[in-house]
Amino acid sequence: MPARVKAPPTRRPTEKKPFNIGVVLGRIRKSVQPFADAGMFALRNLGFGTAFQQLVGCIISIRARDEVSVPAAQRLLERAPDPEMMSRMSAREIDELIHPATFHESKAKQIRDMAVRVTEEFEGDLPCDFDVMTSFSGVGPKCANLALGVACNEPSISVDIHVHRVTNRWGYVATKTPEQTRVALEKQLPKKYWIEINRLLVPFGKHICTGTLPKCSTCPVLEYCEQVGVTRHR
Repeated sequence: MPARVKAPPTRRPTEKKPFNIGVVLGRIRKSVQPFADAGMFALRNLGFGTAFQQLVGCIISIRARDEVSVPAAQRLLERAPDPEMMSRMSAREIDELIHPATFHESKAKQIRDMAVRVTEEFEGDLPCDFDVMTSFSGVGPKCANLALGVACNEPSISVDIHVHRVTNRWGYVATKTPEQTRVALEKQLPKKYWIEINRLLVPFGKHICTGTLPKCSTCPVLEYCEQVGVTRHR
């Protein structure tokens, strides 16, 4: 009788700890300290923290890297820090200052139109109001919620690709789009983290929990992460 071949031992998946959002965000808070702040928070640190300035910066940042959009917004806002001053600029003048950003021509027109409306309709003082903010061309829920959180200190969740990817990879939410992720997070994320989650997960998603080949071997929250969709990692 031929010798029976012993089957290799079955590898059991690494058991994960019950997800604890407070612990997870606390560890991430420490891990992202060496990296640049998320774009709109970095812009606020440069002195541009009004609701209008934040919306201007966010429009410029759409589909542009922070390394490009933050300096572009800084150049424009140093020239015209308030709606009244910006409304006196031409779209071409605005375009010249934000030129490195993607879609700079259309963004320049959107920014000037917004400056004119804020000057004429709100006497130069943009209200901290989601519906008002999203009424401007180029301003969607992500930008409005960022401005409400960063400039107005109103609890709001801004979901970009990093927040969407990371929270789904954790298994904390199970959604298909950033908008679905925002809705899901509003239902289960404690409000005290609503503003901060964007600030933490943008650099975390850029440098650690990357889109391809995430750095799972050095991730500070691996024991809590379900690694949903991760097939290869570093």
